[in-house]
Amino acid sequence: MIDGSLPSVLAAAAAWERDDVDEADKAELRALVARAEGGTPGAVQAQAELRDRFAATLQFGTAGLRGAMAAGPNRMNRAVVIGAAAGLGAFLRDALGDAAPRVVVGFDARRRSADFARDTAAVMTAQGVEVLLLPAPLPTPVLSFAVRRLSADAGVMVTASHNPAADNGYKVYLGGRVVTDSGQGAQIVPPYDAQIAERIAAVGPAAAVPRAASGWTTLDAEIVDEYVAAVVALGDGVQRDLRIVTTSLHGVGGQVLARVLAEAGFTDVAPVEEQAHPDPDFPTVVFPNPEEKGAIDMAIAVAQDADADLVIANDPDADRCAVAVRDRRMGTYQGAETASSQGWRMLHGDEVGALLGDDVAARLAAAPAAGGPAGGEGDRPVLANSVVSSRLLAAIATRHGLAHATTLTGFKWIARTPGLVFGYEEALGYCVDPERVRDKDGISAALLIAQLANRLKAAGRGLVDRLDDLAREHGLYLTDQLSVRFEDLSGIPGTMARLRSQPPAALAGSAVVDVLDLAQGADGLPPTDGVRLLTQDGTRVIVRPSGTEPKVKCYLEVVRDVAADASSEDVGQARAQARATLATLKHDVAAALGL
Repeated sequence: MIDGSLPSVLAAAAAWERDDVDEADKAELRALVARAEGGTPGAVQAQAELRDRFAATLQFGTAGLRGAMAAGPNRMNRAVVIGAAAGLGAFLRDALGDAAPRVVVGFDARRRSADFARDTAAVMTAQGVEVLLLPAPLPTPVLSFAVRRLSADAGVMVTASHNPAADNGYKVYLGGRVVTDSGQGAQIVPPYDAQIAERIAAVGPAAAVPRAASGWTTLDAEIVDEYVAAVVALGDGVQRDLRIVTTSLHGVGGQVLARVLAEAGFTDVAPVEEQAHPDPDFPTVVFPNPEEKGAIDMAIAVAQDADADLVIANDPDADRCAVAVRDRRMGTYQGAETASSQGWRMLHGDEVGALLGDDVAARLAAAPAAGGPAGGEGDRPVLANSVVSSRLLAAIATRHGLAHATTLTGFKWIARTPGLVFGYEEALGYCVDPERVRDKDGISAALLIAQLANRLKAAGRGLVDRLDDLAREHGLYLTDQLSVRFEDLSGIPGTMARLRSQPPAALAGSAVVDVLDLAQGADGLPPTDGVRLLTQDGTRVIVRPSGTEPKVKCYLEVVRDVAADASSEDVGQARAQARATLATLKHDVAAALGL
């Protein structure tokens, strides 16, 4: 670790350049050093950039690697990826002894993704690993599918998902002979992350890592065909009468989603042409994340012009799925979700999770002989969601006689739930076919939500009507989120410490009756950095740092009783009142955090 002085930083930069493997990165680093030494007005900024790049090493954890692309150990670049590939390969060889590991490598259409994937293939092939490289930029769910379909011991997906255009990432899955329990084919969790990181740290300079010039296998399009066929097999066989608008937000999911919908019988589908093809610059959105305000505005505009029934948006690697619908009561909601004119609004991830979870549970109940995977609570199929997601799914599971599990945040935890038949997290991630894809999958989720909307339309109803039904059956669970972005990451621990030491006495007019530090472990879950607040009227707030972005996230949930015979207008009014409570709750939580 360098001491932070300019001479130390410059020495580290010179050593990095000497051992780097990419001429463009070397040139970019030399130019940055020249600016830092030049005495110009930009020198101070260049020095700060150099210090940040060399003050630390990009850490490999349960999210793999993710960061901005540039030269240096604290950035995503070929040298860092080569080290990661060598460390992962060493871990696999140690785990399997004399047996040759099998690894599937996939990549999206971000800048340098293909380079990082080829470097991974070259390094691992030189180590004696059997490497299967996906044939083109493809969605993350295709890689997840391939890990299980091809009995791979590991999978690597080069993607930064919904991060800004400057970023890239490196996501790792374990399966095959390395992980053989319910987590087979899921993303890594402890202790695997630390074991892999230890081997990465021992790799040494990238220039010294052997790389094969050939020897890996590039898969053909058959693996994509198999994935599409597996998703289409989830079809309900009902005649289609639904007009859908789709957007891939300049990502890699557009063509695959189009194939799935077409082969499942949806022929009235209009993509947002300006966003339909992969573009690593994401030119029409500020952040390529359907959760961000304005991200799906173009899709809603197309839907209005086309008089569509449904909008489906995938994030750039298509593992997330956003849904927008017309809601005739939109004007009665105070502080309603991101919306456009003519009553369109995006459903919250918890709303889609409840709709899909109830749909999966109902289908299991209708075909009990099919059952579910073994290993759940009392051998019952399990519905699961993350600790920050709505409590409604638990009520749905109980009503259908299924088991329910609450996990830590992230699909690395949700997907390895024994007996899982459906899992979700509020950040637009849904796992509807865990036997084939043990991760969130925005394409299979899109098909199931389209089928549900189609069946409801045939009955003269819509997704909002079905949400009303769930409110009558279980009570109204309404959720929202408050996110605070930090430019200075050092402010995040202080914010969490302030909440722990000085929790609020009341939130939205209701007394706080329980404060739980999730770092101590809770409800059978391992410790995680977060705080849960419960109020007397059932309101819940969970505050935690994001694992992938420089944010503190606050997850808010209000619960209200609804009569079983309530009219749609009554449910709408209850929702409006709950949303007004959420607005007050946001203000109170922000104050509690000192914001």
